[in-house]
Amino acid sequence: MASTRENAAHSRPWRLLGTREVARTPYFAVHRDDVIRPDGTRSTYDHVVAPGAATVLAIDDDDRVVLTRQYIYTWGTRQWRLPGGGVEARDPDPLATAQRELAEETGLSASTWETLGRVHGADSLSNHVDHVFLATGLTSGTPSLDPGEADLDVVLLPFHEAVALVEKDQVPHAASAYALLRAALRRTRT
Repeated sequence: MASTRENAAHSRPWRLLGTREVARTPYFAVHRDDVIRPDGTRSTYDHVVAPGAATVLAIDDDDRVVLTRQYIYTWGTRQWRLPGGGVEARDPDPLATAQRELAEETGLSASTWETLGRVHGADSLSNHVDHVFLATGLTSGTPSLDPGEADLDVVLLPFHEAVALVEKDQVPHAASAYALLRAALRRTRT
């Protein structure tokens, strides 16, 4: 049963009066919206408008997960995460992004692709969505790293060890943790 607050929010949603772009980079824009909040007051809402991304849970025939480890500038640390990256204009859809990113970062291609879901990692701040895929039937190739990925290491870990990294708070990237936990949950149900 929905709470009184939830019912009030549904009957009086946010109303957009106008929007303007206050900053733009090659990767995102910052918008300032003039709005009427659910309580009826006029306000502004600043948010980041960004293209989506794709994250790939690639599992080989020996049940090993393809992980990357790389320095993440915004956090100032090296982090475990799954292969992935931003949707680019040349990508017709998020699956094409996933396929391109897996090949670029690891040199791998996959014969089977399955959608695992979507993650809204910062939905009060941004419209950014990360599309999450499972890739199997892996074939090796040659990576094609961008200059900013020169420190990217690719590691194969048994599935249970990759999930254990999430449990130990070693996979802070939301879509990567989501993919591993989603796959682990699916395995408990079969």
